[in-house]
Amino acid sequence: MRLDKFLCKSTALCKQEAIQSIHAEDVTVNGVVVTDASTQVHENNTVLLNGERLKARDFRYILMHKPAGTVCSNVDEVYPSLFRYLNVDKVSELHIVGRLDVDTTGLVLVTDDGRWSFDITRPSNGCQKVYRVQLSRPMSSESAQVVADTFLKGILLQGEAKLTLPATMEQIAPHEVRLTITEGRFHQVKRMFAAVGNRVVSLHREQIGNLRLDVVTEQWRYLTLKEVESFRNHSN
Repeated sequence: MRLDKFLCKSTALCKQEAIQSIHAEDVTVNGVVVTDASTQVHENNTVLLNGERLKARDFRYILMHKPAGTVCSNVDEVYPSLFRYLNVDKVSELHIVGRLDVDTTGLVLVTDDGRWSFDITRPSNGCQKVYRVQLSRPMSSESAQVVADTFLKGILLQGEAKLTLPATMEQIAPHEVRLTITEGRFHQVKRMFAAVGNRVVSLHREQIGNLRLDVVTEQWRYLTLKEVESFRNHSN
């Protein structure tokens, strides 16, 4: 973690105040004065501010049910921020793990632990994201199998040079499927179906890894320690 961020996470200082304290030589790391705010500090480092040892606040891990018409941002934009439903302190320290589009609903993870979120979103870790997809054009069981086979092999999206990673698709009804992917390219699910001549009408994320959405729309809860650790200990 950057030194200025560590100060913000262990005191009431804002980022500008933290940087000022660092430049004023008020901060030591392992007994050495550090004036570079970008210096990386680790869990076993001893960080003092004016001689007082600092301890970062515990990381937070939150599950939310995103409603349609909200943006995965810390602040309101054209649409309202998802965070307006999150009544916790220091919301500005939090970020969303794998954003959803404005019109997409479902499971969103929120944290202030950057290492944890990186492990979830890095495609090479193979963390599965499961979506229920409503389509504009119905598919017969035969055509659905063709699409499923195509997605499993990987498909080339418009404007990209690499195939998508293997994805699995299960047909639920003529207009509805469940799609599991392990990456998060821009508008990926919508673009995948567009590439096979269909259009996504609605999109809902119901699962990330082994974690299933279990709260109603606009509600949230903290993850259990077991749920948090599940993303560190396996890749799907």
